[in-house]
Amino acid sequence: MLDTVLIIIAAYLLGSISSAVIVGRLLGTADPRTQGSGNPGATNMLRIGGKKAGAITLVGDMLKGLLAVLIARAIGAGADVQALAAGAAFLGHLFPVFFGFKGGKGVATALGALLGLQWSVGLLVIGTWLAMAALFRYSSLAALVAAAAAPFYMWWLKPEPVVIAAVFAMSALLYWRHRSNIRNLLSGTEGRIGLSSKR
Repeated sequence: MLDTVLIIIAAYLLGSISSAVIVGRLLGTADPRTQGSGNPGATNMLRIGGKKAGAITLVGDMLKGLLAVLIARAIGAGADVQALAAGAAFLGHLFPVFFGFKGGKGVATALGALLGLQWSVGLLVIGTWLAMAALFRYSSLAALVAAAAAPFYMWWLKPEPVVIAAVFAMSALLYWRHRSNIRNLLSGTEGRIGLSSKR
């Protein structure tokens, strides 16, 4: 039990490291919390810092979710504890203790966690995001559709109750964090991929 608690705490602290803020400081770009959409995530870093800043932030955020699961697995934790570690890293990204509990929306961190829990599910989610983004040119819409599909992909390929529950919880929180994007999509004011916007 103690080992499980320590894994969850470590995963949360790992998730609390803000890739966007760190990348912004290292590359000398604006603080993503004060520019663009104000969201410390890869999309906003792409918008305010360019492709390099966006790409590094994306990889950093994905690694948080992936490493939380892989570290738990490496020390012998079962699938249920790995799922809890994935959820803890995701919560750390959303509510980072190091940055006043004001984090990003969690798409990349959730994707990294999915790749760790079941790589085939992660690839399906990536494919879903890419397809939706190519068809409709909305990053947020692509993320929402991929998030909705993720629990079903996990149920299909890794039908373990705790894992499915963790993925469902992450998907639900992703929808909550994207509530302003949902309003913008419904009103027709959401920015498309490749076009300047503040969302």
